Amino acid sequence: MLFFETWQQAFLAALVVVVFISFVKEWISAELTALSALLACVMTGILSVNVEDQYNALKVFSHPAPITVACMFVLSAALERTGVIEALGTWFERLAGESPMKMLMVMMGLVAFLSGFVNNTPVVVVFMPIVLGICRRREYTASKYLIPLSYAAIVGGTTTIIGTSTNLIATGIAEKQGIGDFSMFSITPLGLIFVATAFIYMLTIGRKLLPTRVTLATLLSTENSREFITHAYVRKDSELDGKLFPETSLAKMKKARVLEVLRDGRRLRRPLNEITFESGDEIVFKGVLEGVMDVSQTEGIDVRGNESTGLEGIRTESALLMEGIIGPESSMTGKSLKELNFRQRFGVLILAVHRRGRNLRERFEDEKLAFGDTLLVQGPTEKMRQLFRQRDFINLSEPNHTVLRRSKAPIAIGAILLFMVVGALGGNFGIPRIPIVQLALTGALIVLVTRCVQPQEAYRAIEWKVVFMIFGMLGLGMAIDRSGLAQLIANGMTDGLGIENPYIMLSLMYLLAAVMTEIISNNAVAVLLTPLAIIVANTLSITIGEPVNPIPFVIAVMFGSSASFSTPIGYQTNTFVYGAGGYKFGDFFRAGFPLAVILWLMASFLIPFMWPFN
Repeated sequence: MLFFETWQQAFLAALVVVVFISFVKEWISAELTALSALLACVMTGILSVNVEDQYNALKVFSHPAPITVACMFVLSAALERTGVIEALGTWFERLAGESPMKMLMVMMGLVAFLSGFVNNTPVVVVFMPIVLGICRRREYTASKYLIPLSYAAIVGGTTTIIGTSTNLIATGIAEKQGIGDFSMFSITPLGLIFVATAFIYMLTIGRKLLPTRVTLATLLSTENSREFITHAYVRKDSELDGKLFPETSLAKMKKARVLEVLRDGRRLRRPLNEITFESGDEIVFKGVLEGVMDVSQTEGIDVRGNESTGLEGIRTESALLMEGIIGPESSMTGKSLKELNFRQRFGVLILAVHRRGRNLRERFEDEKLAFGDTLLVQGPTEKMRQLFRQRDFINLSEPNHTVLRRSKAPIAIGAILLFMVVGALGGNFGIPRIPIVQLALTGALIVLVTRCVQPQEAYRAIEWKVVFMIFGMLGLGMAIDRSGLAQLIANGMTDGLGIENPYIMLSLMYLLAAVMTEIISNNAVAVLLTPLAIIVANTLSITIGEPVNPIPFVIAVMFGSSASFSTPIGYQTNTFVYGAGGYKFGDFFRAGFPLAVILWLMASFLIPFMWPFN
């Protein structure tokens, strides 16, 4: 049983529990939870803001890990804005051929490679619409590809130190404590084994466990996917003037319907059946091509102008049907479609919403939107183009055709190669040893100065929620270290559980990280468990009477924190494909749990072999 020695330890233990529950329940956003925990540590005096104090809370804002993470977002944005990632996506489409198996192999290989050097979120965002498009054209089932897409991005991130923010955090904490001297490719051998294992698994066992699900776009028939929106207005001499909608022939149309009525350019918010038409009203119809013809032929209605109905046509335009997903930085999260005034604000219709395995087609206007929600949107071409230009909403139906700076692509690639080569070979062949944070800042500055990415684009590309969550969790970790709580927990794990075998303890450390990362952010897990892993190694050294190298335990935390395969909420890429693929929550457990167990067993054996305990 764990007995606290001081009130600070008891307070921090309770605070960690509250933070954990807040992450899971999403009471407030993750970064606000983490920063609130940091403030609580300062307010209680566990941490100070005195610059001379060793445990100064402000030191977390100079920590290299979140700064490096921010720079990697900028470098990833540069590759995206110069068309490098899109070009690789197009190349993938050509290589995929006509074989479903070949498409799966090429997709996983290319995504895993890219994720080793680029933030994996934009990689998945770029590849999702490409994969969905191929599946539509070739009548493949998209749900057979999107989970493997996410898993490839996850394991690909484990191949280099910069592949995922988890690795940067763990190595940053370790190096701050004088443990290890990690280079760019220090963990690559084990990362490649993880990639190969995931690759073989998904092509054999995992492929059979993948579900057959429908995406939102398949909820509607092909005929309904080619609908038209028609605008018309009521003339002064119209027989509609002064009549309620149910009394008119417009209420009887079957293959076209009235969407809304605008008066003086503003939508009438009353129910349609309560609207009395006035001259000058604009009426918006929607229908399939046959329905548009009915508007002009049935009951004497003609949107191009008809004396008997008094309707004069304004315009008729094709209504595209597309899917989009709410992004992690979207300003729409936490707001309902009704609060956003979506129809009037964007000029498009929301036909259905997919959330956590459910397809909502009715009564979704009052649902609060959340990251990962997939929306089925219909509207005119220009309105759809305007909608998808926003960072709030990511297009799943086709790649983003933003104007790219292709002439700058060689510079962006050169900056990444410089970063990789100097990071990997530093200290050898006369190349100076340069810290990764310095290399990351240099690379980010190169792509900014050369205009591969504009400053405002760079600011938008950085996921500030992730950065500030890391800052907050680093502060909480500092407080846990100062209070002695981490040492107390380490003693409890070694003495309380009676485990003195470093092999078993390392396996448990990996398992703890893997379980926690399925529930809360992988970055938070790395911040909390890396210091604990180091203390556990030091405690084992005392217990067994011989030195135990802490590096294997740090590696275990790094790989365990990235082993999110069993739930769609632990890793951002899983959340993206969750809605887009029409998956249910249990689909990830069914397909990913066996892979998670296989990788756990492999890591338990291989990490001590590659990084010996002594």
